[in-house]
Amino acid sequence: MTAGEEVMGFCVVEFVRGSRVERERGFVPGLPIVQNGPPGTFVIFADGSRVPLPTDQITSMEERAGAARVVFGGMRFDGVEGGLLTFRRVRDLAAEHELSPERGRRMTLEPETVAAVFMEGRLAWGRPVGQCWQ
Repeated sequence: MTAGEEVMGFCVVEFVRGSRVERERGFVPGLPIVQNGPPGTFVIFADGSRVPLPTDQITSMEERAGAARVVFGGMRFDGVEGGLLTFRRVRDLAAEHELSPERGRRMTLEPETVAAVFMEGRLAWGRPVGQCWQ
């Protein structure tokens, strides 16, 4: 990911320390499966809990300062709704035939699992890992 990617409409979610990202291996069935979607991607936390992420919207992921950092294209952070950080799919990144018809349009995350959210390169919520904010 380059600095320009964050600025151009990308949504970056930095999870809390002790988190990591895991992507399942692709499965090659004996028969073709149409619109099954990509393998799953999860954030794994220090206590072993796992939170699924919309794999088809992820443009990059890394672990930085002991925390998972995931960049989503086509997702928008809408703020806190009902006590949850809420993100909405605003456009698909993959072709329709590559996506599951059951894909979610909304992603919610517990605030205590996220350190910070950036939209278009600007802090939109939280306190980034490894930085001091007053």
